[in-house]
Amino acid sequence: MSNMVTLTIDGLPATVPVGTSILDAAASIGIDIPVVCYHPHLTANGLCRVCSVDVGRRLQAAACVTAVSEGMVVNTRTKDVDKARRTTLEMLASTIDLSEAPHILDLLVEYDADPDRFVGMERRESPVHDDNPFYLRDYNKCINCWRCVQVCAEDAQYTFALNFDGRGFHTFIGTFMGDGMPDTTCVFCGQCVAVCPTNALKPKREFLLEQGVNPDDIFRQTRRGGKRRRKAAEE
Repeated sequence: MSNMVTLTIDGLPATVPVGTSILDAAASIGIDIPVVCYHPHLTANGLCRVCSVDVGRRLQAAACVTAVSEGMVVNTRTKDVDKARRTTLEMLASTIDLSEAPHILDLLVEYDADPDRFVGMERRESPVHDDNPFYLRDYNKCINCWRCVQVCAEDAQYTFALNFDGRGFHTFIGTFMGDGMPDTTCVFCGQCVAVCPTNALKPKREFLLEQGVNPDDIFRQTRRGGKRRRKAAEE
């Protein structure tokens, strides 16, 4: 049995190993499929559906998690595919603060998406969690892409400090019992911050610089254990 598969993507032939995703098969012949939740070094989950493509079925397929098959015909930019991507992006813009998500903002422009199409709908609202010296958690900017959860778990760190909480629209990234990060298994490796596509997880030093705080004060505020030492001194 051959371990290679031949398919057609946007009219171009592609021959790739069995098990290759449509996303990677398209990339191998120079076709770019947009992604939001996907990260090349993390497990693909097909959560956002921005990468959906037409494979001749009733429903579009998420390119990041759908494996190619022999003779498959894939179309990545049909009218219906563009409409689905545009609607997904508009729904994200209606509920999430995307002001610090440049890649998604670029996609809104590329797909002629109207960020005000669903104006007046319920927005994601959450307090900003400032509970450690290293990074802030602003879930008003979180799109639940799962990257931080994955990199904290089996994909890299095996720390399991973060996970999903809640249900449906009210699903959010949380910690066990809602504890602050210093009281979890977090080791402050920073990998969750590095893979976040929207700045929902933002380095504390970057945030303080944006606020115009003096660099020397920033250094004092972001030293490990600095907050606890300051609190003890105040008491």
